[in-house]
Amino acid sequence: MRIIGIDPGTAICGYGVIDVQGSKIKPVAYGAITTTPEFTDAQRLEIVFNDLTTILETYKPDKFGVEQLFFNRNVTTAITVGQARGVILLAAEKKHIPIYEYTPLQIKQAVVGYGKASKDQVTYMTMNILGIREKIKPDDTADALAVAICTAHSSHRDRLTRTVQL
Repeated sequence: MRIIGIDPGTAICGYGVIDVQGSKIKPVAYGAITTTPEFTDAQRLEIVFNDLTTILETYKPDKFGVEQLFFNRNVTTAITVGQARGVILLAAEKKHIPIYEYTPLQIKQAVVGYGKASKDQVTYMTMNILGIREKIKPDDTADALAVAICTAHSSHRDRLTRTVQL
C-alpha cells in the first residue's frame, strides 16, 4: 500500500510518500512544495494545488494523510494554512484518494509514542522508522513523513467523512 502524508502550508507544504508491506515501511519520495511572498495568495494556492496534483499523479497513493489545522494565536497563519488545506483536500478528492486527518497529538503519539514529543523527537523517530540517515529538511517534510507513518498505523475510523444533502 502506498501512502502520502501532507504537512499543509502555503509557503512550505511538506509531502512524504511511503510504501507499506506488512510491518515494513519504506520511503519512496519526500520533499516540499515552496512558494514565495512575491506571488499573490491565489497564485501560491494554485502552485500548491498544481504541484500536489502532479505528485499524486506520479506516485498514485492509496491513502492520503493530512495534518489537521492546529489553531494557535496567529489568526493570519491559521487562515493561510486553512486555505492551503482546502486546495490540498481538493487535490486528493479530485483523484478519489481516501483522506485521513490527524491532530498533531495523534501524529506524535503514532510516531514517538508520546503526544507531547518535541519536533526533534518526531524527526528522529521518523528517520529511524524509515531508515533515513541524513536529517530531513525542511521540518515540514519530516512532519509530512510522520503523517504518512501515522496513517499507516491508524485505522479507517480517522477517515474524513462528508455528508451530502440534496
